[in-house]
Amino acid sequence: MTDDVYDVLIVGGGPAGLSAALNLARSLARVLVVDADRPRNAATLISHGFLTRDGIPPHELRRLAREELAAYPQVTIRTRERVFQIEAEGSGFVAEIGRRAPEARVAAHRVLLATGLRETLPDVPNLRGFYGVSLFSCAACDAWELQGRALALIGETPDLAARARLIARWTRDLTAFTNGADVIDAAEEAELAAAGIGVERSPIAELRGERGALTGIRLADGSEHAVEGGFVRPEWETDLSFLPALAPDLDAHGHLAADRAGRTSVPGLYAAGDVASPGPQQLIVAAGAGARVAAVMIHDSIGVATAH
Repeated sequence: MTDDVYDVLIVGGGPAGLSAALNLARSLARVLVVDADRPRNAATLISHGFLTRDGIPPHELRRLAREELAAYPQVTIRTRERVFQIEAEGSGFVAEIGRRAPEARVAAHRVLLATGLRETLPDVPNLRGFYGVSLFSCAACDAWELQGRALALIGETPDLAARARLIARWTRDLTAFTNGADVIDAAEEAELAAAGIGVERSPIAELRGERGALTGIRLADGSEHAVEGGFVRPEWETDLSFLPALAPDLDAHGHLAADRAGRTSVPGLYAAGDVASPGPQQLIVAAGAGARVAAVMIHDSIGVATAH
């Protein structure tokens, strides 16, 4: 294992990490991006809401970003590799990286975490066969294409009623399926009913359709519902298994705690995108966060405070 020193190590090569790399490179920083190349939106065929790139496949957006970064010789991107451990050393950090096991040791003055989130979908038979084609998790990203249709919302989390009210903006025919979970109380069900939103509490026995196009839902109680697509509410978690030596603060939901500038509780450790208290999970939001945190990192490195 040999040491190599970078100004910034970026963990994660999605929109947040690649946007940060671009802006750091343009500020003359030497940058290493380590990307496991397992994006959470891998099942999504088309992404939306990114100005000038509406309708682009997510993998194509990443390809274009890497192509642009190739023009900056001070940026190195290592794909299909992961970070196994990061420790503080002196005034910076040392990371062990590789594919299946640590193969290299690199040093960096600062680290940016842009790893996004890991998601767990509700335990519904054959749900994966529809996810990313006619079942989606982001209303802001995909509801436009489903507007006016008979839609399902599948979830097992306490915010399901709130999500139903949001999705009802795009359709007057919406049913929330709790898959047997007790996550919508009587008062919430009454509010949803007043808004024309149905609630089904029975476990889901089967999703029906062909080639990813959802056409119906069969419940364990024998009832069936015709639908034309819909949304699913995953549960999200942050993978910080490579940071035990640093032990950054987490928020009440277990996400990495960071201020609006992306600074975590560990000096020199920053976060951008969904890994830090996720908000709207859109590519353009993550890319903007990466650009913002990159500027903050440059300012912090020279000890200046300026808005631009």
